[in-house]
Amino acid sequence: MNFSDSQNVTPASRDWGRRLNLFVRRLFRLRRWVWLSVLVLGAFVYAWNRNAPHFVMAHADRDISESSAYPPAVNPNLVGTYPSNSKSSAGYFYDDVLEYRVWLNPENGAERLNGGSDYYEAFAQYEKADEFSKANRGAEDPLVLVRQVEWISEPEPGHFIWEKDERITEWQVRWLTGNKRTAESIQNFLKHPTPAGQ
Repeated sequence: MNFSDSQNVTPASRDWGRRLNLFVRRLFRLRRWVWLSVLVLGAFVYAWNRNAPHFVMAHADRDISESSAYPPAVNPNLVGTYPSNSKSSAGYFYDDVLEYRVWLNPENGAERLNGGSDYYEAFAQYEKADEFSKANRGAEDPLVLVRQVEWISEPEPGHFIWEKDERITEWQVRWLTGNKRTAESIQNFLKHPTPAGQ
């Protein structure tokens, strides 16, 4: 740009240049604020995840060696591969036993394998889970992971709903007795309902 060009700059073009400069500076400040927010949020998420319990399966025993008081896992090769964060629910009937679980709590003396959080061992057969539970400090009684294809929900006492969506849930082992679903199980139950525990 030579001297004659600089004299041709109008006040409007100078004003436009100032506005552009101001916009770029504001954008840069906004970007710093956004990056700082992302950094703070990331630190919060990291800290929360560090302290959140992570449920981990420590070992899977897929062997079935003898007759059992309760049904063995429907597919022993899949023992230990199911989601660890399934909820404990009833449902009155089950379709398949998936695995038996023994949860271990380091606060009660179990070995610290999961950073101080609970973890579990999975078994294809009840007796092996029960034996493990009795032999290890910090171990709870075995639970059973079941698949329910059709089941009964009870949103309030005495109000039963026939559910037909598949789910996986943890049960107390004793609930298995007499509760394997058949083609007529739910129809018969709804004709003569008996609330849990009676």
